[in-house]
Amino acid sequence: MSWIAVADGVFARRYEHLDQTLGVVVGSSGCLVIDSGPDETHGAELAAEVRQITPLPWTLVITHAHFDHFFGTAPFLPCPVWAHTRCRDAIANSDPDRRAWIARYEADGDPDRARRLADARLVLPTHVFTDHTRVDLGDRHADLIHPGRAHTDHDVLVHVPDAAVVFAGDLVEQGAPPSVGPDAHPIEWRTALDRLLALGPTVIVPGHGDPVDSAFVRTQQATLAR
Repeated sequence: MSWIAVADGVFARRYEHLDQTLGVVVGSSGCLVIDSGPDETHGAELAAEVRQITPLPWTLVITHAHFDHFFGTAPFLPCPVWAHTRCRDAIANSDPDRRAWIARYEADGDPDRARRLADARLVLPTHVFTDHTRVDLGDRHADLIHPGRAHTDHDVLVHVPDAAVVFAGDLVEQGAPPSVGPDAHPIEWRTALDRLLALGPTVIVPGHGDPVDSAFVRTQQATLAR
């Protein structure tokens, strides 16, 4: 686990478990944390790690409602928690996904992770949007953008325009093919990636794996198209 400085005041943090990548954007008056991880132990560790970078108050954004991206939210409270409006509904109805992953951890001989997930409090977003909103961080801002249906029907991109960085959630994965689950929209995914690329990012931070460039995303987009 380590912080990767992808631009001035913009960091990604890598985790071995699920090859996950979370992030933080630091401004002059606040910071934006991108996703909170799969359980409260993980969320508390992430919160402490953010404090290694900045003491500023945080806002949290959830890129989509898969368990590994939001069950770590409680340790960050109280704070604003942003998500797409359909993400809020999906989180509210996430118990089947939680139960499935608890069973998977138990079957894999990992009762500690199963217990941590079972004990995690369900925290709903406090702020929602449908297409686009902006988070003010003082001397910079981050744009939260719904690019259309792709990995889910409520994905959120986090664009940091002054740094030319986009946190892509699970629209992009490095080290493995994109995860096309039962709630994905693979036909529309390519168009959502067009909207990401139109932002002109120099660095794209995937939900899983190392940061990549636009050429990597175009290659993954072509794979999805095929």
